[in-house]
Amino acid sequence: MTLKELQTLIDTMYSRKDEERGIEGTFMWLMEEVGELATALRSGTKEELAFEFADVLAWLATIANVAKIDLDAAVKAKYGNGCPGCKQMVCVCGVEEKP
Repeated sequence: MTLKELQTLIDTMYSRKDEERGIEGTFMWLMEEVGELATALRSGTKEELAFEFADVLAWLATIANVAKIDLDAAVKAKYGNGCPGCKQMVCVCGVEEKP
């Protein structure tokens, strides 16, 4: 499944509820899922970890849908030509830097 297909799938399944909840309410659900991912990273099974990654990605797609952002286009624009920091395809930024 591509990023665009994921965003379309999430839109089909949840768009009505997501629009009603709005960006702020949906963002809070994303933060809850990030917390569950953090817990799974510390002590979860591989399966639990995979499901939490999927949940975080799905909620991110949800917020993008509500905000009318095409994630595929946004990712290509920011990362498609290399690291935003050093402009290299294989990042050479220091580990202490956030590109």
